Amino acid sequence: MSDSEESNINHAVFRDCLSTTLIRTESVGLPERKRRRRAKGSNHANETAAAPVSRDFRQDAEELAEFIDYLATEIFENLPDEIRDLDYRTWRESEALQAEYSFPLTASSLSHLNLPPSISETLQTYNLISPDPTLDSPLPATVEVFLIPILTAYITSRIAPPPASTASRTDACEICERSWIPLSYHHLIPRFVHDKVVKRGWHSKEDLQNVAWLCGACHRFVHHFKKHEELARYYYTVDLLLEEEEVQKWAAWVGKLRWKGGNTVRRAR
Repeated sequence: MSDSEESNINHAVFRDCLSTTLIRTESVGLPERKRRRRAKGSNHANETAAAPVSRDFRQDAEELAEFIDYLATEIFENLPDEIRDLDYRTWRESEALQAEYSFPLTASSLSHLNLPPSISETLQTYNLISPDPTLDSPLPATVEVFLIPILTAYITSRIAPPPASTASRTDACEICERSWIPLSYHHLIPRFVHDKVVKRGWHSKEDLQNVAWLCGACHRFVHHFKKHEELARYYYTVDLLLEEEEVQKWAAWVGKLRWKGGNTVRRAR
């Protein structure tokens, strides 16, 4: 695989990880268009626009997808090359890389990223980080804190060893059916409870490696949908998952998120 192809794949994975964070962020707001107002005693519009009114834009899938695509590209293109080009082999062969990005990631361990101020300004505008890191806030204090779950998911995805078999791999996510987005394999019977489900007779050993190929957003949705034991006992096939109304509604909504230009990076660094 060429460096360009690897970069495109990594950009797509990063965008998917970012989208998952934004989808799960209840406070995300999209500013309405700023309305100009007339100053008292003047016939000219005041050049200072009214304060933006925040509205929930998760309901507008097209607008959200456009914002995710823009933000992912802006951040990804400013990440260090070793993160942009990360894969299983380079991670395995570089002790320095493993030390620099050891888990759990922290704001301090990401302080060297030195992202441009424009990214912080964008995140503040869209109510994704606190406007003042010194104040108590439910929002991430800094860009680095905001990136912790995103880079954790991204790095975890890129350094995972390839599956023993890809014979069951599908062309599209088995839940939302998006085919233009990176897929990873999800153990339908979570590995954390493999010993328990066999011991209790819920499943045979042969069933433990059954997987579904899911996009990152659906993968993480499933893990938050039910606890490991419930997934193993009652939702051990894709069909069983899709019988649930909550899963159906999620699939219908997230399936509307489409990136312009597919999986390609819009600009070369």
